[in-house]
Amino acid sequence: MTNYTLGAAFERSGIGLHSGITTTVRILPAVAGTGRYFVRVDLPGKPVIPARVEAVSGTMLSTQLKAENCENFINSSDSDVTVGTVEHLLAALAGSGVDNACIEIDGSEVPLLDGSALAWVKAIQEVGIVESECPQNSSHLSPLASPMFVGEPIWVCRDDAFVAALPAPITRFTYGIDFDNPAIGNQWYSWTPEQEHFAEAIAPARTFGLANQVDQLRDRGLIKGGSLENALVCDDHGWLNPPLRFSNEPVRHKLLDLVGDLSLLGKFPVAHFLAYKASHNLHIQLARLLARQIGAWNVSHQSSAVIGN
Repeated sequence: MTNYTLGAAFERSGIGLHSGITTTVRILPAVAGTGRYFVRVDLPGKPVIPARVEAVSGTMLSTQLKAENCENFINSSDSDVTVGTVEHLLAALAGSGVDNACIEIDGSEVPLLDGSALAWVKAIQEVGIVESECPQNSSHLSPLASPMFVGEPIWVCRDDAFVAALPAPITRFTYGIDFDNPAIGNQWYSWTPEQEHFAEAIAPARTFGLANQVDQLRDRGLIKGGSLENALVCDDHGWLNPPLRFSNEPVRHKLLDLVGDLSLLGKFPVAHFLAYKASHNLHIQLARLLARQIGAWNVSHQSSAVIGN
């Protein structure tokens, strides 16, 4: 299966949603089989953090990744080598067909930019994507180099919230949300990559929140960088910063988050991914189940594999 990377490097800077700290991200082309990975260029040794589900270390209102063997790079008294709020950028890369990319970052959180994946997608479009070069003496590519098909339903539930991977002939994502707030209410959206472009249907959808939760979240040390410039906010009377880019922008953004979280598998298995009132935590639980089952096959020696049969 052909692997793709960026046609050239690009750079963007902005404020992190939770940290409120400005960071710069520089994304460079990478060779086939290396996948998408972060490099903390601000730390000694420039530790690498793979954008893989095994590296997930936190799912509180965003997805955080952690480097292995942190003691090789920093003093034991320092905090772990992590990078947070990775889901929008990773969704943009995966949704644009970028399999391999080196993501250099000079801090611990990816910039939120406007709260969507649109700025990342536009930057990718500016440099284009090209076929990745194969490294010398390489006998195989990434763990998902061959097509993977979900053969039986795989579910993760918590109360009435769930996320599932269902057998399907093509990859599809469907998401539902249900809020008491009338500005949001009950929304559903389904996206099939073969039928709609990520850049048009999903990437523009911005993160959103409820006005009555802002103070509570900030008291917990979260959303320090959140504002009406990078997030949709609503109260009981409606949206504080209209207009919306879609009438169902909130559910489209939740689907964007799901795409970003499942991108940690490398390539998406062929399945119908269905979620309702889910969270980053449930997304990652499903990704871990899929990763474990994928690991049962040596796909480098098969033209395809079926998960769950």
